Amino acid sequence: MGIYRSFISRVAAALLRARGVSVGSHLIAYGLPRVARTPGSAIELGRHVVLCSACAGNPLGVYHPVILSTLRPGSRIRIGSHSGLSGASICAASLISIGDSCLIGANVTITDYDFHSLNPAGRRYNTNPDDIGCAPVIIEDNVWIGMNAIVLKGVTIGRNSVIAAGSIVSRSIPPDCVAGGNPARIIKPLPQSIKETE
Repeated sequence: MGIYRSFISRVAAALLRARGVSVGSHLIAYGLPRVARTPGSAIELGRHVVLCSACAGNPLGVYHPVILSTLRPGSRIRIGSHSGLSGASICAASLISIGDSCLIGANVTITDYDFHSLNPAGRRYNTNPDDIGCAPVIIEDNVWIGMNAIVLKGVTIGRNSVIAAGSIVSRSIPPDCVAGGNPARIIKPLPQSIKETE
C-alpha cells in the first residue's frame, strides 16, 4: 500500500472509531466513508475490510462514498473480514450481516427497512416502527453482489452465490448459484468445479 493510501486508511479508521464503529485490523480505505450510527446501535468491521468511497478505488466509479447507517437503538451492521464495498449504502434498522470474503459491487444498496408505511393514511409523517416493514438481511460468506444491485429486507443470500448487476433481491437466494433480474431469481447453479475449490 502506498504512503497516501496508508494515510487515508489510518484517517478513515480513526474517523470510524470516533463514531463508535468497531474496526478490525488492516482497514483499507479509498476516500472517507460516511457513518450515521444511532446511539445504542453497533457497526462492526472485520479484518482487512476494503471501503472504496472514491472513484480512484474502483474502475467503474462510485456515485457516493460508502454509507453505513443504523436507524434505531439495538440495530446492527456487521461486515466480515476480507470483504470489500464500493460506494455501497448499508442501512439497518434491525440487522444487516455481511459474511467474510464478500464483494459488494459499485453502488449497491442493502437495507432491512421499508422507511415508510404501506398504509396510505398519514404515510408522509408516520414514523411508528410497528407500521414500517423491517426484517434482517443475511449475506453469507463469499457472496458477490454486482454493481447497482438492491437487496431488500428479509433476504438471505447463501454462501458463494453471485447476484447479477442491477438486480433487485426481494426474496432469499440459496447457496452456490447465480441469480439476477427483478425480482432476482436463480439463473443457474455454480459449476461443480468452482464449488470444489472452496
